[in-house]
Amino acid sequence: MHGRGVIITDNLEEDLSRFLRATDYDRLFILTDTNTREKCYPLLQNNPLVQSGRLITIQPGDGNKTPEQLSTIWQALSSEGASRSSLLINLGGGMITDIGGFAGATFKRGLRTLNIPTTLMASVDAAVGGKTGVNFNGLKNEIGSFHTPVCVLIDCRFLRTLDRDNILSGYAEMIKHALISSEEACAQVFAFDPDKPDDSLLNQMVAQSVAIKERIVEEDPHEKGIRKALNLGHTVGHAIESLSFEGDAPLLHGHAVAAGLVCELYLSYKQCGFPSSKLSQVVHYIREYYPPFFFHCKAYDYLYERMTHDKKNENGVISFTLLSDTGGKIHINQSVSKERIFESLDFYRESFGL
Repeated sequence: MHGRGVIITDNLEEDLSRFLRATDYDRLFILTDTNTREKCYPLLQNNPLVQSGRLITIQPGDGNKTPEQLSTIWQALSSEGASRSSLLINLGGGMITDIGGFAGATFKRGLRTLNIPTTLMASVDAAVGGKTGVNFNGLKNEIGSFHTPVCVLIDCRFLRTLDRDNILSGYAEMIKHALISSEEACAQVFAFDPDKPDDSLLNQMVAQSVAIKERIVEEDPHEKGIRKALNLGHTVGHAIESLSFEGDAPLLHGHAVAAGLVCELYLSYKQCGFPSSKLSQVVHYIREYYPPFFFHCKAYDYLYERMTHDKKNENGVISFTLLSDTGGKIHINQSVSKERIFESLDFYRESFGL
């Protein structure tokens, strides 16, 4: 077990039963989307404690992480008599742990949640750390709160059901965790071949990645300081993700973060002296495994405008997390000129031959 209530399990049924038996709750609810209801819920449904719960199922995908779907969850909790002593299990990817966590944070001012992430992205990022929210007004996670789950159960068996794109999406967050952590972690992530994944090695790397995030979250739960390190790649990444939703090929979150890492490590190189050899290594790895996201220089103003809406900004100034090196050389709250941000977008397009 790591830190506060994150358990990497190789026996989900047993660990979940142990947790439910040890926890005092009046009613149990299980939130799934249509995919996790079909593919993941069967792993739990033979448990009599789970069978006593009420299943709530919503539509999948980040485009459904909306106030309307949130209202559906509230409605189900309300009509089934949920109270502050109830327990909500969020069984799914980052979208489910985000929206389920926010439902848990807000219904009757807070009921307890347990996250069972079913994607690599949710396991190493969304399900851990207590950030919850829904998209609003075209902006990702615009409405949300901090609400720490009482427990996170990570079972790497779920990763075997994922396609390559979803493995790569979560892996981008693991690259980010390695970059802000240590030389050893970087060596390991850049030696890993996502096209020929070694299950036991991936399990071990997931545990390490979660431990990095937990350590930072424990130090700064409400993102006043060092937790901003976890935003590396996300200021540009979220803007690119928003742009992709405007077109007909929406990107998975981690694919947008991978593009954001290329841009923000270029800014790190320009402003903080991040070594060019390490920048080249990251660009090479991302170019090898991640498909390029095509955008035109005409989109730069749109992307910049999206960055100005980022929750991490203060006084309207776009705030970046940059690195002067790997191994924890982190610089938070860095402001960057518009001209240099556009330069980083040029760098991404040139790196991918776009």
